[in-house]
Amino acid sequence: MRTVRTFRSLGAAVVAALLVIVSAPAAAGAEPPPEPVASRTEVSISSVDLDGPAVSTVKVTVKNAGPQRMRSLRVSFAGPAGWAVQPAVTSVAGAFGVDATAAAEFRIQVPEKRDGFALRTFTATAIYAGGDGAGSATATRTQTNGVPLADLAAAYDNVGITDEGNTGPGDYDGEGNSFSAQKLAAAGLEPGGRVEALGAELTWPDVAPGTKDNVTGAGQAITLNGKGSKLVLLGSGVTGGATGTATVYYADGTSTRGPFGFPNWSFDPADAHGATLVASTDGRNRPDGYGNAGIAYRVFAHSVPLDPAKQVEFVVLPSNRNVHVFDMAIAP
Repeated sequence: MRTVRTFRSLGAAVVAALLVIVSAPAAAGAEPPPEPVASRTEVSISSVDLDGPAVSTVKVTVKNAGPQRMRSLRVSFAGPAGWAVQPAVTSVAGAFGVDATAAAEFRIQVPEKRDGFALRTFTATAIYAGGDGAGSATATRTQTNGVPLADLAAAYDNVGITDEGNTGPGDYDGEGNSFSAQKLAAAGLEPGGRVEALGAELTWPDVAPGTKDNVTGAGQAITLNGKGSKLVLLGSGVTGGATGTATVYYADGTSTRGPFGFPNWSFDPADAHGATLVASTDGRNRPDGYGNAGIAYRVFAHSVPLDPAKQVEFVVLPSNRNVHVFDMAIAP
């Protein structure tokens, strides 16, 4: 009621002006100011000495990037299954202002090295009050024992291309069938030739027909260096389930993962699993010679996103042998 009395005491012109101000719509095209991007707590893990058997010291650093002081900080650290860590959790006393860092140290039992290539993943989690208000933040670090394969050609394990005059060595699909080298050449795919797809420049396998020319997915770690926006894979699938996840590891020990898939080389829709058709050939080679004329057998491209600011070190292919990869490259 007090508000009503106040309006009655004002002149009619003033009241009208106030009503116009209150009810006037926002200017056309005006947008509310963007909300500020919230800063996130940063957790990092120091390099772990993997030259076992030994006890390695690991430092976990937590940076308060939030708007409030951070307090009640507890940090946990864990390594691969079976690796003992002391302590498992540690508390950090005090409170930390904006942009301040706190550190916790752990000791981890590193076993004796084994032959071959292995990935070792370490995880640290910070639990806290204040800071960015999220209450927790986690980081992982992946390091390697051994060396990834030098390139994709070093991992070739399948004969997917044969000459029409000698189809016997082929076994792209597990039933002795393969691409025709002649029909691939007619479609623009020749040994060592350039293939442009999804912004990347790839190379068709530079090998003779009837020899190993592609990789079936089995979790192989393949060296690949460079920076860019995405990893592009060139290949196709057999059966209907040629999907999986490629994991990209960077020089700083971090990684990203991306799902991808290829349609079956013959009967799936060309855009199945989000793939892009690169080339289509007429027919295929069978154990008894060329056949299936009039049916398309195809090659596709697919991509997974990268962190463009980071240097790629190697890629781990999915563990799915229905996925066949002829080449992979980084798109700028």
